[in-house]
Amino acid sequence: MTNYDANGHKTGESRRGFFGGVNHYDNSGHKTGHSSPGFFGGMNHYDNSGHKTGHSSPGFFGGMNHYDNSGHKTGHSSPGFFGGWNHYDD
Repeated sequence: MTNYDANGHKTGESRRGFFGGVNHYDNSGHKTGHSSPGFFGGMNHYDNSGHKTGHSSPGFFGGMNHYDNSGHKTGHSSPGFFGGWNHYDD
C-alpha cells in the first residue's frame, strides 16, 4: 500500500509482514517501523528500534481511532468511498 500526504505526495509504503503485521518504509525504501495486531482488534505501532509509539483501535462505523503512547487520541480514519482510507487529525 502506498502512503500519501494530504496534498497527494507519496510519503512511503506499507507492506504486509508476518502474522498479520505491517512493515512501514520511507520513500527511499528504508524501514521506519512496524505495526502488529493487538488483543482487541486494533494495532500496536512501533518505531524501527522496537519502541511502542502508539496504537489504533476500532471506532464506530468501521473506522479506526489513533492514540499516542500515552493514550491521548491523535486522530481517526474512515474507509474511503472508492477504497483506501481517509485519515484525520483530532
